[in-house]
Amino acid sequence: MGDIVVTRIYGDDGRAAGDARVLVDRLWPRGVTRDAADLDEWAKDAAPSPELRRWYAHDVARFDEFRQRYEFELRETPAAQTVTHLLDLTASSRLVLITAARDLEHSSARVLADELARVAATR
Repeated sequence: MGDIVVTRIYGDDGRAAGDARVLVDRLWPRGVTRDAADLDEWAKDAAPSPELRRWYAHDVARFDEFRQRYEFELRETPAAQTVTHLLDLTASSRLVLITAARDLEHSSARVLADELARVAATR
């Protein structure tokens, strides 16, 4: 399995050879053109539901509960299918999960990366 990296779209260093670059936010980041983003895919289905995203509102005090709710969503269709697809990408390349979130450690992209690592360990 290749590495899984989480990075912000703002200030992103760009593509390295062999990277699979995937935007994992449900909403397109403001002020970024599709050409500048240099993405391979936009995995909207891997993002938290709009209701969960609004409830969390990046309130760090809610992060533990957000993580639990989001992990549940990731195990349901269509997110589970996207998780499988993202894991398939790691077989041949480094997976770069791209988000607009400021706080990467308390972001949905970090939870997704952790879930991908967990699922990969059970394969």
